[in-house]
Amino acid sequence: MHTIRRALLASVLALVAFAPACAKEKPQADCLPVVRDGWIRLVPGGMPMQAGFGRIENRCGNPAILIGARSTMHDSAELHETKIVDGVNRMRAVPELRIAPNDAAVLKPGGLHLMLMDPRAPLKAGTKVVIEFPLQDGRVVRGEFEVRAPN
Repeated sequence: MHTIRRALLASVLALVAFAPACAKEKPQADCLPVVRDGWIRLVPGGMPMQAGFGRIENRCGNPAILIGARSTMHDSAELHETKIVDGVNRMRAVPELRIAPNDAAVLKPGGLHLMLMDPRAPLKAGTKVVIEFPLQDGRVVRGEFEVRAPN
């Protein structure tokens, strides 16, 4: 009888000890990152590319892994990063962006940013553009970006 109790107690203790670790790996269905202060730089007419900036905040308890971007108002949307390599500014696509829990990705000129290619129609200052960021777990983060004229 004591052996059964000890085995049962050991099993319960093991479940309690490992449950938090398992729970951290599951996405929180009710928690999504949030896009804040999104804006797109207005470029002269006919330019095939635009850049988007803002913050993507992950206030969830799990990392958020963005695996792309898309816009119904552009033929293509991608996350890009500009870095200085050997004294030269280089831009490269970012296929996956991991945002730690309670952290944010800052999209800004000269760093991580959104590249929007081939607008389907001319955009004017004040236009709102919805950008979707698919997550690795299949969910989608949606953010509104306002088109702004350069200062």
